[in-house]
Amino acid sequence: MTDDEVTAAAAADDAVTDGTTTDDAVTDDAVISVLVVDDHPVVRDGLRGMFESAPGFRVLGEAAGGAEALRRAAALDPDVILMDLRMPGGSGVDAIRELTRRGARSKVLVLTTYDTDSDTLPAIEAGATGYLLKDAPRDDLFTAVRAAAEGRTVLSPAVASRLVSAVRAPRTPGGEPLSAREREVLALVARGTSNKEIARELFISEATVKTHLTHLYAKLGVNDRAAAVATAYDRGILG
Repeated sequence: MTDDEVTAAAAADDAVTDGTTTDDAVTDDAVISVLVVDDHPVVRDGLRGMFESAPGFRVLGEAAGGAEALRRAAALDPDVILMDLRMPGGSGVDAIRELTRRGARSKVLVLTTYDTDSDTLPAIEAGATGYLLKDAPRDDLFTAVRAAAEGRTVLSPAVASRLVSAVRAPRTPGGEPLSAREREVLALVARGTSNKEIARELFISEATVKTHLTHLYAKLGVNDRAAAVATAYDRGILG
């Protein structure tokens, strides 16, 4: 055996002894780290088990609400955050918006049961990379997480359809278009719903309701609830 052959054999023995190979190193680099955010423990357990049983993923932790998600994201720095939207411990949209404001590296993939305009549009506007419904097949979820980690947008067919419809929706004459959330707040105002009741209905704070009202007043060019409703009917936004 030549000196070169002896050296090569020794290197191979070292690799076996260490339990590592070049292929293993590549695989480790490709592992996508995940933070699971959902207020239901059963859902979190199910998602953790699903991802931990699949190659190429590592679940770093869990959170039960938006506020906790922000703390865990800062501490763990996951590649992808699986984010539910309506949670008692802080909404997913608010958490996404704050992560975007902070310039967080993590990509957010919304995983929820809600696909209404009032949920999808604010989440995307806040900075979510993708939006998937919880009835998505297991393989579709894995594909979506991989895509999100690469910065690519993945939307469920139902959500994609809603976004297209929203883009084609008529704009308010002479002003900015109302967001999906602003239209929903306006519809509740038209029904005589108080700020407190609107907050409870939409799972947001009263302060957030007031902010939405201020924004839609400005867009409609009005100063109060009654004028906002009248103007909205006149422009065909309501009714």
